[in-house]
This record gives sequence, structure tokens and C-alpha cells, in this order.
Amino acid sequence: MTQRGSALNFRDFVQELLDTGDAVDIRKAVSPTLEAGAVTRRVYETRGPAPLFGNLTEGDPGFRILGAPAGLSPVKDGTYGRIAAHFGLPRDTTPRALLEHLVAAMHADPVAPRVVETGPCKENVLRGPDVDLHRLPVPLLHEQDGGRYLGTYGFHVVRTPDGQWTSWSVARTMLNGRNTLVGPAMPQQHIGMIHRMWREKGEPTPWAMVLGAPPAALAAAGMPLPAEVDEDGYVGALTGSPVEVVRTETNGLYVPACSEIVLEGWISPDETAPEGPMGEYHGYAFSGSKPQPVFHVEAVTYRDDAVLPICVAGVPPEENHTIWGTMISAASLDVLRSAGLPVTMAWCSYEAATCWIAVAIDTRRLAGTGMGEKELADAVAGVLFGSHTGWLVPKVVLVADDIDITDIDQLVWAMATRYHPGTGEYVYPDAPGIPMVPYLTGEEVRTGRGGKSVMSCLLPAQFEGRAPGVTASFANSFPDDVRRRVLGNWAEYGFPEAG
Repeated sequence: MTQRGSALNFRDFVQELLDTGDAVDIRKAVSPTLEAGAVTRRVYETRGPAPLFGNLTEGDPGFRILGAPAGLSPVKDGTYGRIAAHFGLPRDTTPRALLEHLVAAMHADPVAPRVVETGPCKENVLRGPDVDLHRLPVPLLHEQDGGRYLGTYGFHVVRTPDGQWTSWSVARTMLNGRNTLVGPAMPQQHIGMIHRMWREKGEPTPWAMVLGAPPAALAAAGMPLPAEVDEDGYVGALTGSPVEVVRTETNGLYVPACSEIVLEGWISPDETAPEGPMGEYHGYAFSGSKPQPVFHVEAVTYRDDAVLPICVAGVPPEENHTIWGTMISAASLDVLRSAGLPVTMAWCSYEAATCWIAVAIDTRRLAGTGMGEKELADAVAGVLFGSHTGWLVPKVVLVADDIDITDIDQLVWAMATRYHPGTGEYVYPDAPGIPMVPYLTGEEVRTGRGGKSVMSCLLPAQFEGRAPGVTASFANSFPDDVRRRVLGNWAEYGFPEAG
């Protein structure tokens, strides 16, 4: 029996968006060549509903594309609604509640997947000479891209040669030919670690790619969990139900049975091809391509009327910031808390393109530690930059927890009024980091180190557990009876009802 619900069935997820007005079913003919990408990009930038393209001018009939699957929502009281739907949570779930849900699942017992004989992803099967990736509506997303990108919102499935660790991980793939793709498998990524194990044996890496995955599985695949942790068990703990998986046609891997599209085959141990350029998560498109591993596709299975989700990367917020950033935030919050630091919240501001993470500090607990500013910065840097999650984010902003760090207006105010130039920033040139950050020097990219800092927006009084002053705001500057009277008379004054 097919699993149901927006967290474990992508088709149910799409229907929930349509039912709540957070997606629009576009019946007008749309081209996957730039037009679908342009519509999706404008959706991000206007906070429109997710576009479901059901009448595509390229690819076999019946295939559909969903853009902006985790874009911010225009629906009232549901800004984070599409993100919450990935986990089966209410549309009005707050960022803090979302992170606590993700962190709690990290400490729950894993729930192993349930193997089933077949599933919706097997409704259509192409093997051998029938495999032609041009039959899929592979989009050209940006004019500057070096090719068409099929895998922008899917995940890889690989397993170690000894069978002890199966990794689900997110990384892009570009169309390379009739039955090949090309994409990165960086050595610091789990797919790169496992690919190296197979390459050292002189063998190809058995591989699958899942598109239109159960949304909770896609999010987990993008979460920087520790090495040798199986994401499928985390998905079970997160959703409270084992994810149903089915065996692939050709290589013995297991993929979610409710997936929309599954590619399967192998990664060459030595063959590479040019990949890129591509509009990136940091908001820029740089010229040039790089040699990357080639993925050979031996079989394609897919649902009837399959839906291909796409992320049109670029200026935030888009899925690299909303889903990836949220999962990084949860993992970072957990690692900082687990180290005993006085941290109450961590948040990759969507607007910052996953290039900084704000960390809220409990100033009363901080005062009890006796730490000064540099000691706190060094402690946070040591814990975070030494972790897999901290490898991904180059800048940390420390803020007292009187600030809601998920509110970009409050965070900018704190940065402008509390950061002291010249003394409030600490640089860590030896810390490892992702080489895709735009401002890195050539040497930093080559060595994989540097370009990392901690900025303190904590005032001296806050290290002593004292408030530096009273925030001049509606909440703090008026007595309770005045605030109640104003709120009660708001509509009578002639203002629209407050959201």
C-alpha cells in the first residue's frame, strides 16, 4: 500500500500545495528551455505560489515540472508553509519549532526503512537501449549555464563496498549525453567519500538518483549528518514511520518507493567530463567549467504523469537557502548545544545565501561561564568549524538572545548597533571550508582552508548577564493597558487588520 502524506509522498505534497493555494497548475504551454526557469526565478523574487508546469513543449508527453518546491509562501500565516509541508508539519510552524523538531529526531532512535516489493516509481521502466534522458523535460535553467541540469532537487544514493553505510546526499547533475550525466562529488561530501572507496578498488560506484523524492527524504539528504549515519533511518525518526524503499532494477540499491523518477547506474572510477558553469546558491554565475565524474544511466523508472522538481539557484531565497539552510541550522544548533555552549538558537538567514549563520547566546548562562568575547568566539569556532556542518558556512554572527535571529530586520539592527569595528571580529585562516564561496582567494580554494570568521554582536554588559538598555519598541515602551487599547482599536483607527 502506497505511503501517504506530504512528508513521505511527493505527489501528496504537490496536491497539498495546490489545495492550500501555494501552487498554481499552469496549463499554458511552457518550454523547459529557459521559460520554466524564468517563471520559477520570478516566483522566488515575488514570493509567488509554486508553479506546476503540466504542458511542456519538450520531453515525452505526460511529464511535468514543479518549480520552487520550497520557496517562501505568499499564503497568510504560512510564510514557511512549503518547508513545513516537507515534514508533515502545520503550515504556520515557526522556524524555532521547525528546528526543534529536526533536532529531536537526531536524538531519537533511527527507524529503519521498510522494504516493499514494488511501488509507484516502478509504474514505467526503461532499460538498456530505451534509456534516453532527452525523453525527460531536462530544463535549461539560466542563459549562462553550461548545460541542462536534471538533478537540482534530487538526491544521490550510494553505498560503501562493505555494504555498511548507505548515503543519501544532494548534489547537482548536468545532462552529458543520451544516457550520461556529469556532476561534482567533492571529497568532503559523503558521495565523494564513498566514490573514493570504490575507485580505490578499481571499480565503478553503484549509484542511483532520486527525483521527486519523499520531501522529508530530500531534506534529510541535504542535512550535514555525520559520516556513516544512514539518512533513511533519520527520515523514519523524523516522520514517525519507516520510509518504504524498493530495490533498483540493476544494481541492488534501495530507493524510496514513492519517488517520481529514479535513475540508476554507476559512477565511472576515472572518466570525467566538463560540468558547468551554473547559476549558484551564492547568487552568482561564474564562467568556465570543471572536469567532474561521469554518471552512467542504465535504467530509468518513473510514475505515470511524473513530476520533476527543480531549484533555479541564484539570489536568495530559494531551496539552497530554505531547505539546505534550515537543515544546516538544525545540525549546527545540535552540535553547539551538545558541546555545552550557552546557545539557544542557530539560523542560516535565508537572505544571506547560506554564507552566514547567526547564533543566539543566552547571556545569563554566558555570564556564568566567565568567558570573554574572544574565548566565546574561539569556543564557537572550534566546535562549529571543526564539524561537518560548519564546513559549509563560512561566517558566524553571535547575538544575544533578546534578538529573534530568524527576523532579518532584528538581526541587521543588532549587527549595526552592537558590532564594534576592529575588535568584534575574529578570523580563522586555518579552518576548513567549502571551496564554492565567491570571495575566497585562489589559494584558499586550492587548500580548502580560510575565509572563515566569527563576528560578535554582543555588548560588554551582556557578558555580565546585564541588558545594555531597554529596546525602544511597541512591546517594551508602553504599559500593558495602552498596548491592549491600541490593539483593540486598531481596525477602528482605520488600519487594516494586523497580520
